[in-house]
Amino acid sequence: MTPPTGSALSRVFAKSPFAALSRHIEAVNDGAELLADFLIAAQTGDWKRAARLHETIVAAEHRADDLKDEIRLHLPRRLFLPVSRADLLELIEAQDKIINKIKDISGLMLGRRMQFPADIDTAIHDYSDTAIAAVAESRHLLAEFDALLGAGFTADGEDMISASAERLSQLEKQADRQQIDIRQALLAIEADYAPLDVMFIYRVIDWIGTLADRADRVGTRLQILVTH
Repeated sequence: MTPPTGSALSRVFAKSPFAALSRHIEAVNDGAELLADFLIAAQTGDWKRAARLHETIVAAEHRADDLKDEIRLHLPRRLFLPVSRADLLELIEAQDKIINKIKDISGLMLGRRMQFPADIDTAIHDYSDTAIAAVAESRHLLAEFDALLGAGFTADGEDMISASAERLSQLEKQADRQQIDIRQALLAIEADYAPLDVMFIYRVIDWIGTLADRADRVGTRLQILVTH
């Protein structure tokens, strides 16, 4: 007799719950990569392509939500691993907030047909690249942690995790510096634009930085797990 799906999933998660978390962050990273294309489409005024990309981002967000619910439902109460169930649930929540914010960015920009002033266009492109790179690094870090968990925690493995977490932290700090520069540049020209438009530009600038911040939180959570 085929066991219930829940039982099968419980056994999978008990053996390697990070396999399920890896599937989730893959969906998150897919959304981040799509955001890069969306921002280009929006800035060039290709709103048909931007709409298609937003729909694909929404699909990635739905996929991530389904995986999050699946993990919450079937993750065993007790894990024979050096990590707790609460730790894993906090990690999945941190990951999920990234894809939610990606959807918020594309949804707002599409709905308002938002484009950035030409004076800050290049800086925004570099800034978003940094935030998206941070998401990719958090995905890489989770894969490293999963491999380390399977092989057993060693000093070399822990050093590798620490190095990846440090790269992620540096990306988050770089995004912070870029955000400050962009805000200063926008302040110098904001009088040339409608106040409401400027308000939403500032909001999107803040949200892009949030991606890097939340990716860094994923790295921080993983580093804490390694040291426990």
